[in-house]
Amino acid sequence: MADARPGDDVHIWTGEPSRATRVAYAIVRGLILVVAKLFGRVTIVGAEKVPAHGAYVLAPVHRSNVDFALTALVTTRPMRYMGKDSIWKSKPLGRFVTMLGAFPVHRGTADRDALQACTDIVTGGSPLVMFPEGTRCSGPVVEELFDGTAFVAARAGVPIIPMGIGGSEAMMPKGAKFLHASRLVLVIGDPIPAPERTEKGRVPRSAVSTLTAQLHEELQALFDDAQQRAGRPNPPR
Repeated sequence: MADARPGDDVHIWTGEPSRATRVAYAIVRGLILVVAKLFGRVTIVGAEKVPAHGAYVLAPVHRSNVDFALTALVTTRPMRYMGKDSIWKSKPLGRFVTMLGAFPVHRGTADRDALQACTDIVTGGSPLVMFPEGTRCSGPVVEELFDGTAFVAARAGVPIIPMGIGGSEAMMPKGAKFLHASRLVLVIGDPIPAPERTEKGRVPRSAVSTLTAQLHEELQALFDDAQQRAGRPNPPR
């Protein structure tokens, strides 16, 4: 199992997860599923589109703190997650989420170490979750995306799996400390393949930008669909 160091002496695993990690992940995922069913009667649409093997980047919209947990429901495979670096200020919490596959990203910076860690993870054959809006947003419009998600997928040559999440903002909006009952729907889109490389084995910057634009369009459509299914339709634009 290879390690990467995305700063602050935090190690992540980039190969097959250990047995302890798989067991811990399965337990936590089971608890998330129970809560999502009790509070949100969660429905997953298009789960068959998530690859059963190999690496990919799962790219969901981000409207609530619960989105991080909900992504685990689309597959039983342990996935890796980027998390805000403040989580690691608590050593016990930091060690726990690290064991589950999370690693810190310093928001507001390019954080080359985190992007390299992302690339190492998918190159090593593991699935990765990246929120392309970069941070939790609010409202019906998918905000301008950062190129990081497309960059990692293109560089590693893996597909992006876009996902809309409906009802999560109503369940736990910004500032809320507790969950509110709200119908939850996860809608998974068709995989978006990585762009072709040039004869020199490079991915043009223009191809990354085009991939980001395509992802943005797909995410908006999936978010609208998920909100509609959750009974909270986005207003027409």
